[in-house]
Amino acid sequence: MTHLPDIQSHITKIPHHKNYLKQHSELNVRLQQSKTANQPTWSYIIRKHLTQNAPKDALVIYNQIRRKGQYILGLVPLIFKACTSLSSISDGKALHAEAVKSGADTEVMIGTSLVNMYAKCGDILASRNVFDEMPDRNVVTWNAMIGGYLKHGNTDSAFGLFAQMLERTEVTWIEMIDGLARSGDTVKARILFDKVPVELKNVVTWTVMIDGYASSGEMEAARELFEVMPQRNCYVWSSMISGYFNRGDVKEAQAMFNRIPVRNLVNWNSLISGLAQNGFFEEALEVFWKMQGERIEPDEVTFASILSACAHLGWLDTGKEIHSMIDKKMIKLNQFVLNALVDMYAKCGDLANARSIFEEMVHRNVVCWNSLISGFATHGHCKEALEFFSRMEITNEMPDKITFLSVLSACAHGGFVDEGLEIFSKMENYGLAPGIQHYGCLVDLLGRAGRLKDAYNLIKTMPMKPNDAVWGALLGACRIHADTDMVEQIMEELSALYILFF
Repeated sequence: MTHLPDIQSHITKIPHHKNYLKQHSELNVRLQQSKTANQPTWSYIIRKHLTQNAPKDALVIYNQIRRKGQYILGLVPLIFKACTSLSSISDGKALHAEAVKSGADTEVMIGTSLVNMYAKCGDILASRNVFDEMPDRNVVTWNAMIGGYLKHGNTDSAFGLFAQMLERTEVTWIEMIDGLARSGDTVKARILFDKVPVELKNVVTWTVMIDGYASSGEMEAARELFEVMPQRNCYVWSSMISGYFNRGDVKEAQAMFNRIPVRNLVNWNSLISGLAQNGFFEEALEVFWKMQGERIEPDEVTFASILSACAHLGWLDTGKEIHSMIDKKMIKLNQFVLNALVDMYAKCGDLANARSIFEEMVHRNVVCWNSLISGFATHGHCKEALEFFSRMEITNEMPDKITFLSVLSACAHGGFVDEGLEIFSKMENYGLAPGIQHYGCLVDLLGRAGRLKDAYNLIKTMPMKPNDAVWGALLGACRIHADTDMVEQIMEELSALYILFF
Protein backbone atom coordinates (compact mmCIF):
# COMPACT_ATOMS: atom_id res chain seq x y z
CA MET A 1 0.00 0.00 0.00
CA THR A 2 1.36 3.41 -1.01
CA HIS A 3 1.72 6.03 1.69
CA LEU A 4 1.46 9.68 0.66
CA PRO A 5 1.30 13.00 2.51
CA ASP A 6 -2.16 13.87 3.78
CA ILE A 7 -4.09 15.97 1.25
CA GLN A 8 -6.61 17.14 3.80
CA SER A 9 -5.33 20.70 3.46
CA HIS A 10 -6.04 20.62 -0.26
CA ILE A 11 -9.42 18.91 -0.18
CA THR A 12 -12.41 21.11 0.60
CA LYS A 13 -13.43 20.69 4.21
CA ILE A 14 -17.01 19.52 4.14
CA PRO A 15 -19.09 19.39 7.31
CA HIS A 16 -21.16 16.40 8.23
CA HIS A 17 -24.85 16.51 7.43
CA LYS A 18 -26.75 17.13 10.65
CA ASN A 19 -28.65 13.88 10.17
CA TYR A 20 -25.56 11.91 9.16
CA LEU A 21 -25.54 9.54 12.14
CA LYS A 22 -29.26 8.90 11.82
CA GLN A 23 -28.96 7.95 8.16
CA HIS A 24 -26.28 5.31 8.55
CA SER A 25 -25.79 2.26 10.71
CA GLU A 26 -23.64 1.94 13.82
CA LEU A 27 -21.39 -0.34 11.77
CA ASN A 28 -20.74 2.56 9.44
CA VAL A 29 -19.63 4.78 12.32
CA ARG A 30 -17.36 2.06 13.75
CA LEU A 31 -15.78 1.53 10.37
CA GLN A 32 -15.00 5.24 10.10
CA GLN A 33 -13.14 5.03 13.39
CA SER A 34 -11.35 1.78 12.62
CA LYS A 35 -7.65 1.78 11.76
CA THR A 36 -7.82 -1.71 10.28
CA ALA A 37 -10.61 -1.22 7.73
CA ASN A 38 -9.56 -2.63 4.34
CA GLN A 39 -10.31 -1.61 0.77
CA PRO A 40 -13.53 -3.66 0.30
CA THR A 41 -14.90 -2.24 3.55
CA TRP A 42 -14.16 1.38 2.64
CA SER A 43 -15.35 0.81 -0.91
CA TYR A 44 -18.68 -0.51 0.36
CA ILE A 45 -19.21 2.47 2.68
CA ILE A 46 -18.27 5.08 0.09
CA ARG A 47 -20.42 3.42 -2.59
CA LYS A 48 -23.32 3.45 -0.16
CA HIS A 49 -22.97 7.18 0.34
CA LEU A 50 -22.82 7.79 -3.41
CA THR A 51 -25.91 5.69 -4.10
CA GLN A 52 -27.74 7.57 -1.34
CA ASN A 53 -26.83 10.88 -2.99
CA ALA A 54 -24.42 11.88 -0.22
CA PRO A 55 -21.20 12.72 -2.10
CA LYS A 56 -20.11 15.21 0.57
CA ASP A 57 -20.10 12.45 3.16
CA ALA A 58 -18.10 10.23 0.79
CA LEU A 59 -15.42 12.92 0.65
CA VAL A 60 -15.44 13.26 4.44
CA ILE A 61 -14.81 9.52 4.79
CA TYR A 62 -12.03 9.63 2.22
CA ASN A 63 -10.36 12.43 4.18
CA GLN A 64 -10.50 10.25 7.29
CA ILE A 65 -8.74 7.48 5.39
CA ARG A 66 -6.06 9.89 4.22
CA ARG A 67 -5.46 11.17 7.75
CA LYS A 68 -4.36 7.63 8.60
CA GLY A 69 -1.80 7.73 5.80
CA GLN A 70 -3.64 5.20 3.66
CA TYR A 71 -3.90 5.57 -0.13
CA ILE A 72 -6.25 2.97 -1.60
CA LEU A 73 -6.17 2.98 -5.39
CA GLY A 74 -9.57 1.35 -5.78
CA LEU A 75 -11.28 4.21 -3.95
CA VAL A 76 -9.97 6.95 -6.24
CA PRO A 77 -12.52 6.48 -9.09
CA LEU A 78 -15.31 6.56 -6.51
CA ILE A 79 -14.03 9.83 -5.07
CA PHE A 80 -13.79 11.32 -8.55
CA LYS A 81 -17.49 10.42 -8.89
CA ALA A 82 -18.18 12.33 -5.67
CA CYS A 83 -16.33 15.37 -7.05
CA THR A 84 -18.37 15.10 -10.25
CA SER A 85 -21.64 14.95 -8.32
CA LEU A 86 -20.63 18.08 -6.40
CA SER A 87 -19.22 19.81 -9.52
CA SER A 88 -16.18 20.38 -7.33
CA ILE A 89 -13.33 20.75 -9.80
CA SER A 90 -11.01 22.07 -7.06
CA ASP A 91 -11.32 18.82 -5.11
CA GLY A 92 -10.92 16.89 -8.35
CA LYS A 93 -7.68 18.71 -9.18
CA ALA A 94 -6.29 17.97 -5.71
CA LEU A 95 -7.07 14.27 -6.18
CA HIS A 96 -5.55 14.40 -9.66
CA ALA A 97 -2.32 15.83 -8.25
CA GLU A 98 -2.26 13.06 -5.68
CA ALA A 99 -2.76 10.44 -8.40
CA VAL A 100 0.13 11.90 -10.43
CA LYS A 101 2.42 11.87 -7.39
CA SER A 102 1.65 8.21 -6.75
CA GLY A 103 1.91 7.24 -10.42
CA ALA A 104 -1.70 6.07 -10.37
CA ASP A 105 -2.68 8.44 -13.19
CA THR A 106 -1.23 5.97 -15.71
CA GLU A 107 -3.91 3.43 -14.79
CA VAL A 108 -6.68 3.26 -17.41
CA MET A 109 -9.37 3.26 -14.73
CA ILE A 110 -7.97 6.40 -13.08
CA GLY A 111 -7.39 8.19 -16.37
CA THR A 112 -10.92 7.45 -17.53
CA SER A 113 -12.32 8.76 -14.25
CA LEU A 114 -10.32 11.96 -14.73
CA VAL A 115 -11.56 12.42 -18.31
CA ASN A 116 -15.12 11.99 -17.11
CA MET A 117 -14.72 14.24 -14.04
CA TYR A 118 -13.17 17.17 -15.89
CA ALA A 119 -15.70 16.97 -18.73
CA LYS A 120 -18.69 16.89 -16.40
CA CYS A 121 -17.27 19.68 -14.24
CA GLY A 122 -16.97 21.94 -17.29
CA ASP A 123 -13.22 21.84 -18.06
CA ILE A 124 -13.27 20.09 -21.44
CA LEU A 125 -9.68 21.19 -22.24
CA ALA A 126 -8.33 19.49 -19.11
CA SER A 127 -10.39 16.44 -20.00
CA ARG A 128 -8.82 16.25 -23.47
CA ASN A 129 -5.32 16.80 -22.06
CA VAL A 130 -5.74 13.81 -19.76
CA PHE A 131 -7.14 11.77 -22.66
CA ASP A 132 -4.20 12.62 -24.93
CA GLU A 133 -1.59 11.87 -22.24
CA MET A 134 -3.01 8.45 -21.33
CA PRO A 135 -0.59 5.66 -22.36
CA ASP A 136 -3.49 3.23 -22.71
CA ARG A 137 -7.18 3.80 -23.35
CA ASN A 138 -10.16 1.48 -23.51
CA VAL A 139 -13.55 1.94 -25.14
CA VAL A 140 -14.95 3.43 -21.92
CA THR A 141 -12.29 6.16 -22.09
CA TRP A 142 -13.21 6.99 -25.68
CA ASN A 143 -16.91 7.06 -24.81
CA ALA A 144 -16.26 9.37 -21.85
CA MET A 145 -14.32 11.84 -24.03
CA ILE A 146 -16.94 11.76 -26.80
CA GLY A 147 -19.72 12.21 -24.24
CA GLY A 148 -17.85 15.17 -22.74
CA TYR A 149 -17.63 16.93 -26.09
CA LEU A 150 -21.30 16.31 -26.80
CA LYS A 151 -22.29 17.60 -23.37
CA HIS A 152 -20.52 20.86 -24.22
CA GLY A 153 -22.12 21.05 -27.68
CA ASN A 154 -18.84 20.39 -29.51
CA THR A 155 -20.22 17.92 -32.04
CA ASP A 156 -17.34 18.36 -34.50
CA SER A 157 -14.73 17.20 -31.99
CA ALA A 158 -17.01 14.34 -30.95
CA PHE A 159 -17.34 13.28 -34.58
CA GLY A 160 -13.56 13.48 -34.98
CA LEU A 161 -12.99 11.02 -32.13
CA PHE A 162 -15.87 8.83 -33.26
CA ALA A 163 -14.25 8.50 -36.70
CA GLN A 164 -10.93 7.46 -35.09
CA MET A 165 -12.46 4.72 -32.94
CA LEU A 166 -11.56 1.23 -34.08
CA GLU A 167 -14.06 -0.44 -31.76
CA ARG A 168 -17.50 1.10 -31.26
CA THR A 169 -19.91 -0.29 -28.72
CA GLU A 170 -23.64 0.18 -28.34
CA VAL A 171 -22.88 2.95 -25.81
CA THR A 172 -20.74 4.79 -28.38
CA TRP A 173 -23.54 4.89 -30.94
CA ILE A 174 -26.10 5.88 -28.32
CA GLU A 175 -23.86 8.72 -27.01
CA MET A 176 -23.45 10.10 -30.53
CA ILE A 177 -27.12 9.84 -31.53
CA ASP A 178 -28.37 11.29 -28.25
CA GLY A 179 -25.80 14.10 -28.21
CA LEU A 180 -26.48 15.15 -31.79
CA ALA A 181 -30.25 15.07 -31.30
CA ARG A 182 -30.09 17.13 -28.11
CA SER A 183 -27.88 19.69 -29.82
CA GLY A 184 -30.69 20.11 -32.36
CA ASP A 185 -29.06 18.21 -35.23
CA THR A 186 -31.62 15.44 -35.65
CA VAL A 187 -30.65 15.03 -39.31
CA LYS A 188 -27.11 13.88 -38.47
CA ALA A 189 -28.47 11.86 -35.56
CA ARG A 190 -30.79 9.99 -37.93
CA ILE A 191 -27.96 9.37 -40.41
CA LEU A 192 -25.95 7.75 -37.62
CA PHE A 193 -28.99 5.81 -36.39
CA ASP A 194 -29.43 4.30 -39.84
CA LYS A 195 -25.75 3.26 -39.84
CA VAL A 196 -25.84 1.43 -36.50
CA PRO A 197 -24.82 -2.21 -37.06
CA VAL A 198 -27.76 -4.60 -36.83
CA GLU A 199 -26.26 -6.45 -33.87
CA LEU A 200 -26.04 -3.18 -31.88
CA LYS A 201 -29.38 -1.65 -32.82
CA ASN A 202 -31.63 -2.56 -29.91
CA VAL A 203 -34.59 -1.05 -28.07
CA VAL A 204 -32.37 1.54 -26.35
CA THR A 205 -30.95 2.79 -29.66
CA TRP A 206 -34.45 3.18 -31.08
CA THR A 207 -35.66 4.91 -27.93
CA VAL A 208 -32.81 7.44 -27.98
CA MET A 209 -33.53 8.40 -31.60
CA ILE A 210 -37.27 8.71 -31.02
CA ASP A 211 -36.69 10.70 -27.83
CA GLY A 212 -34.36 12.98 -29.77
CA TYR A 213 -37.10 13.73 -32.28
CA ALA A 214 -39.68 14.21 -29.52
CA SER A 215 -37.42 16.51 -27.48
CA SER A 216 -36.86 18.63 -30.60
CA GLY A 217 -40.61 18.90 -31.22
CA GLU A 218 -40.45 16.79 -34.41
CA MET A 219 -43.39 14.61 -33.46
CA GLU A 220 -44.23 13.51 -37.00
CA ALA A 221 -40.73 12.05 -37.45
CA ALA A 222 -40.89 10.55 -33.95
CA ARG A 223 -44.28 8.96 -34.66
CA GLU A 224 -43.12 7.54 -38.00
CA LEU A 225 -40.15 5.81 -36.37
CA PHE A 226 -42.19 4.78 -33.34
CA GLU A 227 -44.76 2.95 -35.45
CA VAL A 228 -42.11 0.75 -37.12
CA MET A 229 -40.14 0.11 -33.92
CA PRO A 230 -39.82 -3.69 -33.55
CA GLN A 231 -39.98 -3.67 -29.75
CA ARG A 232 -41.07 -0.93 -27.35
CA ASN A 233 -40.20 -0.25 -23.72
CA CYS A 234 -41.87 1.98 -21.16
CA TYR A 235 -39.44 4.82 -21.84
CA VAL A 236 -40.24 5.19 -25.54
CA TRP A 237 -43.96 5.37 -24.73
CA SER A 238 -43.21 8.11 -22.20
CA SER A 239 -41.03 9.97 -24.71
CA MET A 240 -43.94 10.07 -27.13
CA ILE A 241 -46.40 11.16 -24.43
CA SER A 242 -44.08 13.92 -23.19
CA GLY A 243 -43.37 15.03 -26.75
CA TYR A 244 -47.06 15.57 -27.48
CA PHE A 245 -47.57 17.34 -24.15
CA ASN A 246 -44.62 19.65 -24.84
CA ARG A 247 -46.29 20.94 -27.97
CA GLY A 248 -49.65 21.23 -26.23
CA ASP A 249 -51.32 18.28 -27.96
CA VAL A 250 -53.04 16.91 -24.87
CA LYS A 251 -55.52 14.79 -26.81
CA GLU A 252 -52.81 12.91 -28.72
CA ALA A 253 -50.75 12.45 -25.54
CA GLN A 254 -53.73 10.84 -23.79
CA ALA A 255 -54.42 8.67 -26.84
CA MET A 256 -50.82 7.46 -26.78
CA PHE A 257 -51.10 6.63 -23.07
CA ASN A 258 -54.27 4.63 -23.72
CA ARG A 259 -52.42 2.50 -26.29
CA ILE A 260 -49.83 1.24 -23.80
CA PRO A 261 -50.43 -2.49 -23.26
CA VAL A 262 -48.88 -2.65 -19.78
CA ARG A 263 -48.42 0.66 -17.97
CA ASN A 264 -45.86 1.30 -15.27
CA LEU A 265 -45.04 4.22 -13.01
CA VAL A 266 -42.92 5.96 -15.66
CA ASN A 267 -45.92 6.10 -18.01
CA TRP A 268 -48.32 7.31 -15.33
CA ASN A 269 -45.86 10.03 -14.29
CA SER A 270 -45.57 11.23 -17.89
CA LEU A 271 -49.34 11.58 -18.10
CA ILE A 272 -49.79 13.29 -14.72
CA SER A 273 -46.90 15.75 -15.15
CA GLY A 274 -47.94 16.52 -18.72
CA LEU A 275 -51.51 17.31 -17.71
CA ALA A 276 -50.30 19.53 -14.86
CA GLN A 277 -47.82 21.38 -17.09
CA ASN A 278 -50.57 22.08 -19.61
CA GLY A 279 -52.96 23.48 -17.00
CA PHE A 280 -55.24 20.42 -16.74
CA PHE A 281 -54.90 20.29 -12.98
CA GLU A 282 -58.16 18.58 -12.07
CA GLU A 283 -57.57 15.96 -14.76
CA ALA A 284 -54.09 15.34 -13.33
CA LEU A 285 -55.63 14.67 -9.92
CA GLU A 286 -58.22 12.35 -11.45
CA VAL A 287 -55.45 10.34 -13.11
CA PHE A 288 -53.54 10.25 -9.81
CA TRP A 289 -56.51 8.73 -7.97
CA LYS A 290 -57.07 6.28 -10.84
CA MET A 291 -53.43 5.24 -10.56
CA GLN A 292 -54.00 4.50 -6.87
CA GLY A 293 -56.93 2.31 -7.86
CA GLU A 294 -54.67 0.28 -10.12
CA ARG A 295 -52.22 -0.16 -7.23
CA ILE A 296 -49.34 1.68 -8.86
CA GLU A 297 -47.21 3.15 -6.08
CA PRO A 298 -46.39 6.85 -6.63
CA ASP A 299 -42.87 8.19 -6.25
CA GLU A 300 -41.22 11.59 -5.77
CA VAL A 301 -41.94 12.62 -9.37
CA THR A 302 -45.63 11.77 -8.98
CA PHE A 303 -46.02 13.74 -5.77
CA ALA A 304 -44.13 16.78 -7.05
CA SER A 305 -46.48 16.96 -10.06
CA ILE A 306 -49.66 16.39 -8.10
CA LEU A 307 -48.72 18.95 -5.42
CA SER A 308 -48.21 21.46 -8.23
CA ALA A 309 -51.75 20.73 -9.41
CA CYS A 310 -53.12 21.32 -5.89
CA ALA A 311 -51.14 24.56 -5.66
CA HIS A 312 -52.56 25.99 -8.88
CA LEU A 313 -56.09 24.95 -7.95
CA GLY A 314 -55.76 26.35 -4.43
CA TRP A 315 -56.98 23.05 -3.01
CA LEU A 316 -55.41 23.14 0.44
CA ASP A 317 -57.33 20.19 1.89
CA THR A 318 -56.35 17.95 -1.01
CA GLY A 319 -52.77 19.19 -0.73
CA LYS A 320 -52.70 18.27 2.95
CA GLU A 321 -54.09 14.83 2.10
CA ILE A 322 -51.29 14.35 -0.43
CA HIS A 323 -48.74 15.53 2.16
CA SER A 324 -50.09 12.96 4.60
CA MET A 325 -49.69 10.24 1.94
CA ILE A 326 -46.07 11.28 1.44
CA ASP A 327 -45.41 10.83 5.17
CA LYS A 328 -47.24 7.50 5.40
CA LYS A 329 -45.48 6.05 2.36
CA MET A 330 -42.13 7.41 3.64
CA ILE A 331 -41.42 9.05 0.30
CA LYS A 332 -37.93 10.53 0.09
CA LEU A 333 -38.17 14.28 0.60
CA ASN A 334 -35.86 15.37 -2.19
CA GLN A 335 -35.49 18.96 -3.43
CA PHE A 336 -38.39 18.64 -5.89
CA VAL A 337 -40.88 17.30 -3.34
CA LEU A 338 -39.89 19.85 -0.68
CA ASN A 339 -40.11 22.70 -3.20
CA ALA A 340 -43.53 21.44 -4.27
CA LEU A 341 -44.74 21.29 -0.65
CA VAL A 342 -43.56 24.84 0.09
CA ASP A 343 -45.15 26.07 -3.15
CA MET A 344 -48.45 24.30 -2.47
CA TYR A 345 -48.83 25.65 1.05
CA ALA A 346 -47.69 29.14 -0.01
CA LYS A 347 -50.08 29.36 -2.97
CA CYS A 348 -52.95 28.01 -0.86
CA GLY A 349 -52.35 30.62 1.84
CA ASP A 350 -51.12 28.28 4.58
CA LEU A 351 -48.00 30.34 5.15
CA ALA A 352 -47.26 28.81 8.55
CA ASN A 353 -46.81 25.34 7.06
CA ALA A 354 -44.95 26.73 4.05
CA ARG A 355 -42.51 28.52 6.33
CA SER A 356 -42.14 25.53 8.65
CA ILE A 357 -41.11 23.22 5.81
CA PHE A 358 -38.84 25.89 4.36
CA GLU A 359 -37.01 26.39 7.67
CA GLU A 360 -36.41 22.65 8.05
CA MET A 361 -34.83 22.30 4.60
CA VAL A 362 -31.08 21.69 4.58
CA HIS A 363 -30.63 22.88 1.00
CA ARG A 364 -32.73 25.64 -0.56
CA ASN A 365 -32.61 26.77 -4.17
CA VAL A 366 -34.03 29.85 -5.87
CA VAL A 367 -37.28 28.02 -6.70
CA CYS A 368 -37.98 27.43 -3.02
CA TRP A 369 -37.17 31.02 -2.04
CA ASN A 370 -39.40 32.31 -4.83
CA SER A 371 -42.34 30.17 -3.71
CA LEU A 372 -42.19 31.48 -0.16
CA ILE A 373 -41.58 35.13 -1.08
CA SER A 374 -44.37 35.02 -3.66
CA GLY A 375 -46.71 33.41 -1.13
CA PHE A 376 -46.12 36.16 1.40
CA ALA A 377 -46.53 38.86 -1.27
CA THR A 378 -49.70 37.36 -2.76
CA HIS A 379 -51.42 36.94 0.59
CA GLY A 380 -50.67 40.44 1.87
CA HIS A 381 -47.68 39.71 4.10
CA CYS A 382 -45.53 42.24 2.30
CA LYS A 383 -43.13 42.95 5.15
CA GLU A 384 -42.33 39.25 5.53
CA ALA A 385 -41.72 38.98 1.79
CA LEU A 386 -39.11 41.73 2.03
CA GLU A 387 -37.53 40.14 5.10
CA PHE A 388 -37.12 36.83 3.30
CA PHE A 389 -35.64 38.58 0.28
CA SER A 390 -33.04 40.13 2.60
CA ARG A 391 -32.33 36.69 4.07
CA MET A 392 -31.94 35.32 0.58
CA GLU A 393 -29.32 37.93 -0.25
CA ILE A 394 -27.43 37.25 2.99
CA THR A 395 -27.20 33.53 2.15
CA ASN A 396 -25.73 34.41 -1.26
CA GLU A 397 -28.54 32.64 -3.11
CA MET A 398 -28.83 34.32 -6.51
CA PRO A 399 -32.31 35.81 -7.07
CA ASP A 400 -33.79 35.62 -10.56
CA LYS A 401 -36.35 37.67 -12.44
CA ILE A 402 -39.23 35.84 -10.73
CA THR A 403 -37.80 36.75 -7.32
CA PHE A 404 -37.70 40.44 -8.18
CA LEU A 405 -41.21 40.32 -9.63
CA SER A 406 -42.57 38.92 -6.35
CA VAL A 407 -40.65 41.39 -4.19
CA LEU A 408 -41.65 44.40 -6.33
CA SER A 409 -45.27 43.25 -6.16
CA ALA A 410 -44.97 43.08 -2.36
CA CYS A 411 -43.55 46.61 -2.30
CA ALA A 412 -46.42 47.88 -4.47
CA HIS A 413 -49.13 46.31 -2.32
CA GLY A 414 -47.40 47.24 0.94
CA GLY A 415 -46.64 50.82 -0.03
CA PHE A 416 -42.88 50.40 0.34
CA VAL A 417 -41.89 52.95 -2.29
CA ASP A 418 -38.26 53.60 -1.35
CA GLU A 419 -37.59 49.91 -0.82
CA GLY A 420 -39.18 49.08 -4.17
CA LEU A 421 -37.05 51.61 -6.04
CA GLU A 422 -33.92 50.31 -4.35
CA ILE A 423 -34.79 46.68 -5.13
CA PHE A 424 -35.54 47.53 -8.76
CA SER A 425 -32.09 49.12 -9.07
CA LYS A 426 -30.50 45.95 -7.64
CA MET A 427 -31.50 43.91 -10.68
CA GLU A 428 -28.56 45.34 -12.59
CA ASN A 429 -26.20 44.22 -9.81
CA TYR A 430 -27.30 40.63 -10.42
CA GLY A 431 -26.94 40.93 -14.19
CA LEU A 432 -30.71 40.90 -14.73
CA ALA A 433 -32.43 43.15 -17.26
CA PRO A 434 -35.89 44.26 -16.05
CA GLY A 435 -38.75 43.02 -18.22
CA ILE A 436 -42.06 44.69 -18.92
CA GLN A 437 -43.63 43.03 -15.87
CA HIS A 438 -40.98 44.55 -13.60
CA TYR A 439 -41.64 47.99 -15.07
CA GLY A 440 -45.35 47.34 -14.62
CA CYS A 441 -44.81 46.64 -10.91
CA LEU A 442 -42.79 49.83 -10.57
CA VAL A 443 -45.52 51.86 -12.31
CA ASP A 444 -48.06 50.29 -9.96
CA LEU A 445 -45.83 51.07 -6.96
CA LEU A 446 -45.45 54.74 -7.91
CA GLY A 447 -49.09 55.07 -8.88
CA ARG A 448 -50.43 53.66 -5.62
CA ALA A 449 -48.19 56.12 -3.75
CA GLY A 450 -49.68 59.03 -5.69
CA ARG A 451 -46.52 59.71 -7.67
CA LEU A 452 -48.44 59.75 -10.94
CA LYS A 453 -46.07 61.99 -12.88
CA ASP A 454 -43.12 59.79 -11.94
CA ALA A 455 -45.07 56.74 -13.05
CA TYR A 456 -45.99 58.44 -16.33
CA ASN A 457 -42.38 59.49 -16.98
CA LEU A 458 -41.23 55.95 -16.26
CA ILE A 459 -43.62 54.61 -18.91
CA LYS A 460 -42.37 57.14 -21.45
CA THR A 461 -38.72 56.22 -20.84
CA MET A 462 -39.13 52.42 -20.69
CA PRO A 463 -36.76 50.53 -23.02
CA MET A 464 -39.70 48.58 -24.43
CA LYS A 465 -43.19 49.48 -25.66
CA PRO A 466 -45.67 49.57 -22.73
CA ASN A 467 -48.51 47.07 -22.91
CA ASP A 468 -52.11 47.34 -21.76
CA ALA A 469 -51.24 46.09 -18.26
CA VAL A 470 -48.71 48.88 -17.72
CA TRP A 471 -51.09 51.62 -18.90
CA GLY A 472 -53.88 49.96 -16.92
CA ALA A 473 -51.84 50.16 -13.71
CA LEU A 474 -51.39 53.91 -14.18
CA LEU A 475 -55.03 54.48 -15.15
CA GLY A 476 -56.14 52.61 -12.04
CA ALA A 477 -53.92 54.79 -9.88
CA CYS A 478 -55.26 57.94 -11.58
CA ARG A 479 -58.82 56.94 -10.72
CA ILE A 480 -57.87 56.20 -7.10
CA HIS A 481 -56.27 59.63 -6.76
CA ALA A 482 -58.96 61.35 -8.88
CA ASP A 483 -56.48 62.77 -11.38
CA THR A 484 -58.85 63.26 -14.31
CA ASP A 485 -56.39 65.43 -16.23
CA MET A 486 -53.86 62.64 -16.46
CA VAL A 487 -56.57 60.13 -17.37
CA GLU A 488 -57.54 62.35 -20.31
CA GLN A 489 -53.89 62.73 -21.33
CA ILE A 490 -53.34 58.98 -21.26
CA MET A 491 -56.52 58.26 -23.20
CA GLU A 492 -55.52 60.80 -25.88
CA GLU A 493 -52.14 59.12 -26.27
CA LEU A 494 -53.66 55.67 -26.45
CA SER A 495 -56.22 56.84 -29.02
CA ALA A 496 -53.47 58.38 -31.15
CA LEU A 497 -51.45 55.19 -30.99
CA TYR A 498 -54.52 53.14 -31.88
CA ILE A 499 -55.26 55.29 -34.94
CA LEU A 500 -51.59 55.21 -36.01
CA PHE A 501 -51.44 51.45 -35.63
CA PHE A 502 -54.50 50.83 -37.76
